[in-house]
Order: sequence, then C-alpha cells, then structure tokens
Amino acid sequence: MAPGESVPVPSVQYTRVTITGHVHGHQLAPTTDIIAIPDPVSHNYETMIRRHPPEAMLLTSTLALNILLTNDDSWASANIRATYSALKADGHDVLLVGPAVQQSGKGGTFVLPTTNITAPGGEFGSIPVGAPFFGNDVNDPNIFYFNGTPAATAIFGLDIVVPMHFGKESVDLVVSGPNEGQNNGPFLYTLSGTIGAAYASVERGIPAIALSAGNSTHRSFTTNTGKADDPANIAGRLTANFVVALAHGINTKKDRLLPLGVGIGINFPTFGPGSNCSAPPFTLTRMTGGATVDKVSINPATGFPISTDLVAPGLNTPLNGLTKLPGETPTSAGCKTAVSVFAVDYDAPIQVAAPIQSRLHPIFGKTQLPDKPGHA
Repeated sequence: MAPGESVPVPSVQYTRVTITGHVHGHQLAPTTDIIAIPDPVSHNYETMIRRHPPEAMLLTSTLALNILLTNDDSWASANIRATYSALKADGHDVLLVGPAVQQSGKGGTFVLPTTNITAPGGEFGSIPVGAPFFGNDVNDPNIFYFNGTPAATAIFGLDIVVPMHFGKESVDLVVSGPNEGQNNGPFLYTLSGTIGAAYASVERGIPAIALSAGNSTHRSFTTNTGKADDPANIAGRLTANFVVALAHGINTKKDRLLPLGVGIGINFPTFGPGSNCSAPPFTLTRMTGGATVDKVSINPATGFPISTDLVAPGLNTPLNGLTKLPGETPTSAGCKTAVSVFAVDYDAPIQVAAPIQSRLHPIFGKTQLPDKPGHA
C-alpha cells in the first residue's frame, strides 16, 4: 500500500425513501434521506435490513455527525486512519487533523510550531523535511497534519481547519485516538496526549471522547492488512460503533452529545490475531479502582532508577461519581472495553472540601495566621 492511500473499507450505500408518521416518538419528515449503515458483522446492507427492523434503519438517519478526529500517535498511524475509514463508512462527515510526528505522553501540553517540518520529517516518512508546519494528504483533502502537541493540534483543528471544512456548521464531536496502548486511571489521564487532546476540546465546550487500545505497536497505516481482524480495524470499528450509540436518539441541531465540561475515556483491551479477544463488550466503569501510579526504585544491576506500577490509595479513593462501578484498569485487562465518564471540573466534592475550607478560614483575607490577639 502506497503512502497516502486509505485502507479499503466497505462503501456506504444510500437510499431515499418516503416516510410519514412517528417512529418511537420521533416525528418524521414527509421525505427523509436515510443513510444505510453497513451491518457491523457482515458490512452488508441487505443483511442489516433482514436482521434489524425498519425502525432501526430509519433512526440511523439522525446519527450523521460532524467529527474532528485527532490523536497523539501521528496522522499516519494505523489506528487513526482505520478509525477515519470506519467513521466515514457510517456516513459521518469526518475531518482528520493529527500531529505530524509521534507525540505520546504529552498530556495537555500546548506547544504550537515555530518552524516548518524539521529532520527526520513526518512520522513514518509521511512528510518531507522542510514541508509547511500544516498540510494535507495529497490523496484526501480531509486528512491534515499539524506540527504541534496533541492538545495544540486539537485546538488548531477546531479554530483553523474546522471553519475551512465545515464552514459555519459546528463540530458535534471530537474523537481522539484510538491510542496505541491503554491509558487507564487518573495518573495516565494526566499524562496521555490522546486524553489531553480530548479534555482540551471539552474545555473549549466541544463534546469529546478519548479512546486507547491495548495493542501498543506503533505502526503506519500502510501496514494495515485490510482484514477485519487487524487490530487497527477492530479499534476503528468499535470506535464507530460507540459513536453510533452516543449519538442515538440525539438531534445535534438541538442538543449536545455530552453536557458542557464532560467527556468520555474509553480503554479497549488487547485484541486481534494471537488474542482470544475480538469483540470486547462496552462496560461502564470509573477511572479509580485498581488504577496504578509509578513507583521509583534503583535497579541493583545498573544503578539507575526504574519505575514500576503501584496501586496507591491516593489514586483509588473514590470521591465522585458512581463509586460502586468497577475500575477501568482491571476491566480492560480482560476482554471488555472500559467506558468512564469524566469531568474537567477538578474541584473536590463539597462534603470533602467544606471541612478543609472551614479549618483554613482564619488565613483567608490575611497573609499569615495571627500570632497574637489583634494581629491582622
């Protein structure tokens, strides 16, 4: 497969029908364009008609979204290109804006480019040295690179590229990933460039989801086998399936996909050839619970510091949300996909914060505690 080529995917089929009345409480226009989403198993339109009732097909017409797709593993990674193809196959209008080079572990770091592309060039040789800091795939005008960190790439996409592509229409959803490797727990939430791009978008007021896959091999989209069991294609299809579920029953002309300040983190398990997992069900989870943070020790053989995972109490004390939910770390260690809803409001819950605020009351409005009566 040559650089710039898209991974082959089943084509979307369209049909136009005349319908009237209501479907599950939804008022239907006299004439409606229906996007026929390929069946997730066979990718065949006719099979889906047989397998699902007509009502399900009619409701899919509300699911076409304006999507900004980004990541931290670069615009040329296998996962992002397979996800681009899967989302496009479902009828969404997708704009891909990814980092020019690998940017893993950047968290929410915001760095804009000050030069054009420097040596050794774009990831996997995808961009020549000296090329502009921003450009698009010669074979697809909807695929762009940007020479910045993931958070900066997402915001550049929203502010500069989105108006070029969507005009005055808004973005319904930012999809970040799927990352090459999981990002479970609050510690990696702060470190992950994939999640950083998502929470930067949430902070800007755009619904966003961040997806991370257990398969951690860093690979070019040109290595995609085109087979259904290629890990990149599994990740892409699962991502597209989740987007369908997220948008189901939502009219984005009237309502948001997620409330302001809220995003979703998703962690896929390891799947594909060599694994017993190929269809991990989505499972509601929380970020804490079995989550790990780094612990540093000295390697006696080398004398240099090394890090190991530590399940620490500070990381796993539930303060918010549904505390009885399973943790995303142990959930995605098996053949399940962990789905955690997060918020960018980092204030502590009132029942936790209030006693601390009360105890600190004497210092507020002053620069130090009074050391004797009458001292301000």
